[in-house]
Amino acid sequence: MAISSHLARLRSMIGHELILLPAVSVLVLDEQARLLLVRHAGQRDGWAVPGGAVEVGESPAQAAVREIREETGLQINRLRLRDTLGGPDYEVTYPNGDRVAYVTTVYEAGISAGTPVPDQEEITELDWFAPVHLPELDLNPFTRALLRATGYLPAPETSRA
Repeated sequence: MAISSHLARLRSMIGHELILLPAVSVLVLDEQARLLLVRHAGQRDGWAVPGGAVEVGESPAQAAVREIREETGLQINRLRLRDTLGGPDYEVTYPNGDRVAYVTTVYEAGISAGTPVPDQEEITELDWFAPVHLPELDLNPFTRALLRATGYLPAPETSRA
């Protein structure tokens, strides 16, 4: 996971302690309404929605465009704000021990140019999935919660006593 110099400086002071971090998640849809999902380098916890941290001096919308370009090579357009999410479902512990509580701004976007290719630094694999196939996928917990919150996955059934 590449981190900004700002975050690297904070980590040098606080180590692996939990940090609250603004982020973006982008629901990129193709012309067939399929969703782009990625697999992160160094992590084996399932498919994920692409995105990342908002850098100092950057708006969430700018971060969304930058992250998708950096990770996949795609140029996106028609950014539409879907939600802002946070809480226990969006806490992540990375393989190096860093702990992050994300508050993620979720956008939906179309593609204006490019063919998606994983950057091989942060993203090792990507693919398109029809919403009907999402429930059966191996999704990481963050992504499963995000897709439920945005209506792409049904809420888990609760038993009635």
